[in-house]
Amino acid sequence: MKAIRPSRRSCWILRGSLSRRSYWSIALSGLLLPFFGWWWLSSAGTVDAVFLPTPPLVVISAWDWLREGDLIGDIGISVYRVVAGFLLSAAIALPLGIYIGAYAPVKAFFEPLTDFIRYMPAAAFIPLVMLWVGIDEGAKVAIIFIGTFFQMVLMIAENIRSVPMEQIEAAQTMGADREEIIMKVILPSAKPAILDTLRITMGWAWTYLVVAELVAANSGLGYAVLKAQRFLQTDKIFAGIILIGLFGLVTDQLFRGLHRRSFPWLYRK
Repeated sequence: MKAIRPSRRSCWILRGSLSRRSYWSIALSGLLLPFFGWWWLSSAGTVDAVFLPTPPLVVISAWDWLREGDLIGDIGISVYRVVAGFLLSAAIALPLGIYIGAYAPVKAFFEPLTDFIRYMPAAAFIPLVMLWVGIDEGAKVAIIFIGTFFQMVLMIAENIRSVPMEQIEAAQTMGADREEIIMKVILPSAKPAILDTLRITMGWAWTYLVVAELVAANSGLGYAVLKAQRFLQTDKIFAGIILIGLFGLVTDQLFRGLHRRSFPWLYRK
């Protein structure tokens, strides 16, 4: 009798999975195809190099920036500004978001105001930040803080509210008080979602870097991009944007690795 082979699972089913090799093959295709499209379009001569430089010109510009400029210093100060703004935001947003998600009176008091402010563009706060904080490093950190804090608070509150009520009721039945329920039931259950929220908002912190470096900066990747714009140095603009994207991608992958390492049971098939 002929044995019946089990059918292979299709990768196109809803919420399907891929092998590690297939995932990276598709991921590399998604990264490289736009790059080759850019190379082809810029090399074809249909677009002036002032508007779309070729990848080799961008690489040469980055090398000149490293050799003759202060690329390492620009990277260092930009990383400091992003990390400082993000950590300050997380230090306040984490406890506040937890209490907004856990207690209805705290939600009623803070959430409408937070919801209102989060729609205000961070760039609009630049004059006030310069007036209140000055034009030193604190101002750049403050802009990144404003750009990430209010979104982070609401997302963490939603992570807390997503914890199933059955877990809370079970802890109450066993005599746990409110603080014990928060620390031993709600937080452990919400930790994977909270770490994802931190990963997403770290990405927003990088996107606010150029805005932050509008505030009387004389260094940094965003400052270099803005300075290159004045002299139509499009190759350096591309180099700066790509570097910001690469550092953002690295931090994103670090968060993903931390998530996988901290919660391995979520990745078991």
